[in-house]
Amino acid sequence: MKFVRWFLGRIILLLNFIFTPRSKKREAQAQQQLDAKTENFKLYQFEACPFCVKVRRAIKREGLKVETRDAKNNEAYRQELAEQGGKVKVPCLRIEEQGKVTWMYESSDIVAFLQGLDKAA
Repeated sequence: MKFVRWFLGRIILLLNFIFTPRSKKREAQAQQQLDAKTENFKLYQFEACPFCVKVRRAIKREGLKVETRDAKNNEAYRQELAEQGGKVKVPCLRIEEQGKVTWMYESSDIVAFLQGLDKAA
């Protein structure tokens, strides 16, 4: 079973590489505003998780700069996710705005939130 998961994960990563989405084009000032808004966003993820790939594709499609943290291979990130976020579940977007931290866990919620950033800016 472990091999099947590994193999399927590699297929997902290959397809993601082949069909990488294009980023939105914005005026420089609008892009700088979004970059400033997302500079404190962190995505805790596993590389081959299909839901994490979905979120990373949305980040790429929206042209956002969000730091990714591999919670599978980095024990420090995994521990941060467990202690501060409350559970080790990915994808998880850590949103820090105006000193307030929010942990968002569902991939569809994360994608909807990221798509709404352009409208809020």
